[in-house]
Order: sequence, then structure tokens, then C-alpha cells
Amino acid sequence: MTMESSSTELAASLKPRHVAMIAIGGIIGAGLFVGSSTAIVMVGPAVIFSYLLAGLLVILVMRMISEMAVAQPGVTAFPDFARSGLGDWAGFVTGWLYWYFWVVVVAIEAIAGAAILQLWMPGFEVWQIGIVLLAVGTGINLLTTGSYGEAEFWLSSMKIAAIVVFLAIAAAFAFGLTAPDGPTFSNLVDHGGFAPMGWAAVLAGITTVIFSMTGAEIVVVAAAESEDPARTTSTITGTVIVRILLFYVLSIILIVSVIPWRDVVSGLSPFATALDGMHIPYAGTIMNAVVLVAVFSCLNSGMYVTSRVLFSLAARGEAPQALVAINRRGVPARSILIGSLFGYVALAASVVSPGLVFNFLVSASGALMVVIYMLLGFAQLRVRARVEREAPERLTVRMWFHPWGSLFAIAGMIGVLVAMALVPGLTSQFYASMFTVAVVVAAYLLRRSILARRQQTPAADSIQP
Repeated sequence: MTMESSSTELAASLKPRHVAMIAIGGIIGAGLFVGSSTAIVMVGPAVIFSYLLAGLLVILVMRMISEMAVAQPGVTAFPDFARSGLGDWAGFVTGWLYWYFWVVVVAIEAIAGAAILQLWMPGFEVWQIGIVLLAVGTGINLLTTGSYGEAEFWLSSMKIAAIVVFLAIAAAFAFGLTAPDGPTFSNLVDHGGFAPMGWAAVLAGITTVIFSMTGAEIVVVAAAESEDPARTTSTITGTVIVRILLFYVLSIILIVSVIPWRDVVSGLSPFATALDGMHIPYAGTIMNAVVLVAVFSCLNSGMYVTSRVLFSLAARGEAPQALVAINRRGVPARSILIGSLFGYVALAASVVSPGLVFNFLVSASGALMVVIYMLLGFAQLRVRARVEREAPERLTVRMWFHPWGSLFAIAGMIGVLVAMALVPGLTSQFYASMFTVAVVVAAYLLRRSILARRQQTPAADSIQP
């Protein structure tokens, strides 16, 4: 009995609650629980504004995606949003850049989760634990899409519960209900002022913060496997907006309120530091467990995204046709295994050459989401103009302040890229990422050239002397 199905249609088995939690699964990972420490150290308490501005850019992008999804009911594959506005080249470039970004994220999250588990299992190496985490994530994704959605629902629910509990504990402390010396909001200004590094640092901080917020667009990928993709996308993107503001901004406000920002150490969870500062017992162990759930959830979502994007590229003929195959459970098993294989390769690189190969893989993905978001912004402007001409009744969800909202988002993304090119610590990421973009663009041009020659060959052969 064959394991492959003749169908090339993904199963529409995800429920709205699954899609909502999958989106959160992509947003809330090590970037929030650990990576936020780097931003706080770089900026100080004014990092609150870095998160607000970065969140605003992501929110605008999500609104643009929502408008395009509702206005074009037949467009469900993530790369096709860029394709519909800018042409095949944009679909190809966006799809492959997005796939590469997420397979690197999968490897990073596997290493982060393995490092935490090694604290409790010192007899094993990080790479050994990482292999197990990748294998478990692969196994979950090879099950039915509904099973994956259910697993991600509960993993994301655990993350949300942890953040809600933290917000409650920190708020009680900050307002003086549990703090021995009363309210602690003076920490916002008592240690060098609210913006000790200057307001320019607030803008520079956006370059670090925005990468921890990327992932909300996973809702578009997951919505394609729901019963009503367009409606699901437009509904869920609204809730994502609220959750970004709640989980990220409010968490950061409370962290820099309950403890002096100078107590935060880059690379260590500021959540754990804040809990220690509030004298919560076993704070480190608690946060390690939460971070472990968060990174595995993000790994799980990353594997899901890479397989669906690769599947959509193959369906367009922009990846090997064998990857279009769907197994009996309605999942693109071959695309899942390809993404998993790349994760193992990256994990091996982190062991064999952590200072060169793996660092390059990570650096070469650093600015890719900003490039992708920028392309989506340009695509939305083109799609909006076309829909207004041909079918204005489809614009039931509209981008705010059109076209200025879209232009502001595009300008913001360009600003982030320029800042990355100028900020010393981020320059290598910028140029490595641009190298990745150049490789993908070159691949598209090569593919187009090959297809053009194939089309011309029969015509040339038919001409007889």
C-alpha cells in the first residue's frame, strides 16, 4: 500500500483556534523570553518605545496581508501575496527567502532548547539533545495537520498562561502591592534616566526588537488549511495585534519597572532576572521550563511553515515537483523531511564550525523578514490599485490611511535595513542577508533563462533549411 496520495490539495483541517495559536507560536519564542535582554541592555527603559515602534510596523504589515487575503479569496499561499502584486519574480524570491529564514529558525530553536535541557541532563551533548528535539518536531508534523494544530494549541496555551502569570506577579510588585518599599516605577528613571543611551538608541533598538516580533504572518500560511482562509486570516490578524501589544510591550514595561535595567544581562532571560528581583523562589528553573516550551513551540511552527511554503513553491513549479506529493494523512511529508534535513545540517554546522558556518547561516537570515515585509508592502499597493479598478466591492478589509499607512510601513522597513548597515554590531548580518537575497534573485534569473531557452528550442528545431 502506498503512503502517497494522488491528491495535491492540503487538508482543510485547522480550526480558527488552531490558527490563532499557531500564529502566537511563531511570535513567542526565545526572542521574547531571552532575546529581549539584548534590547534592554542596548537601549535602557526607553526600549519600551523600540517595542512600540517595531510592533507598529508588524501590525501595519499584518493589516496589508489581511487586506490582500480578503480581496483575493483564491490567493492563499504566502509567496503568492507578493506574486499577485509584483509578479512571478517576487513570489519566487519571497517564497525561498521565507523558507530559508524558517529552516534557520528551526535549527536555532533546537539548539536553544537543547541547551536548556542539558542543564537537567548534563550527561548528554547539546547536539544529541538537539537531534531528539528535531526528530520529535518532525514526527508531530508528519501526523495529520489537525494533530499538529492541536499540539501547537496546547504548547502556545502554556506560553500564554506563563506570560499572564508573570504579568500579574510583576504588576502587583510594580504597583507596590507586594513590593516591600512600595511602587517601583521609579526604576524607569532612577538609573541614568529613561533614555540613558540617548533617543538614537531607541531607533537603533528597533533593528534588534523587530526580529523577535516576526512570525505573526504564519497565520496566513496556517489559514490556507482552514475551512475559510480569507475570513480566518482577517479575523485572526486582528487578535494578533492585541496580543503583540499585550505580550511584548506590557511585559517589557513591567520588567524595566520592577528591576533596574542595569541588572539585566544580555543573553540571560530578563523574565528570570525580574522574578529573582521580586524574590520568587526557583525563578530560574521556572523560566527555563517556560523558555523550553516556547522554543519547542517555535521549532514546531517553523517546521510547519517551511513545509507549506516549499509545497506551494513546488506547486508553482519553482521547487522539485516531487515535493507536491501529499501522503494519506493529508500532509506534504516530503517537504517536511526536506526542512527537517536542513535543520540537521545546520545543527551539525553548529558543532563542527560554530564560529564560521553556523554563524553565517544565522547572520544570512537576519534581515530577510524585513526584506520580505517590504516586498509585501509594495505588493499591497499594486493589488489595492488593481482591486479598486476591477472589483472595489472586495475591499471589505482595508489598509489604514491608504496609501500613507503602507508607505510608512515600507519606509520603516527601509529605515531598519539602513540602520542595520550602519550599526556596527549588525553590519555583518545586513551584508550576509543581502548575499542570501542576491543568491535567490540569481537563482530566479537562471531559472527564467533556462525556461526561455527550452521554449525557444522546439521553435528552432521546426525550422527546416
